[in-house]
Amino acid sequence: MSYDRRLADIAREFPAWTIWRSDAGRWWATRHHPLTVVERDAGCAMTIDADDPDGLRRQLTDQLQRAATADDPHDRDPLYHRELLYGREPLYDRDDLNGPDGPTPSA
Repeated sequence: MSYDRRLADIAREFPAWTIWRSDAGRWWATRHHPLTVVERDAGCAMTIDADDPDGLRRQLTDQLQRAATADDPHDRDPLYHRELLYGREPLYDRDDLNGPDGPTPSA
């Protein structure tokens, strides 16, 4: 399989990341969204690299797991984080909360 095909496959699998291969032959991925303090504390990184496509996939999977387990005391809503992890816009603004009823869907 060509490098371009592998790159495209990984990019489809991890849409919240930009994937590329450097001139030196290393495989890289950078997140589209900035990390929260809690995600950084959980060991998440903005940019990761690996020797080969399989190594990059393993690192990306590890990053998804770290982000999913990040414990944010101000936002414990897994739906919000899941949407961001998979490169989708959240259904609501997490700062727009209505007391005990939780998040309000955005218009």
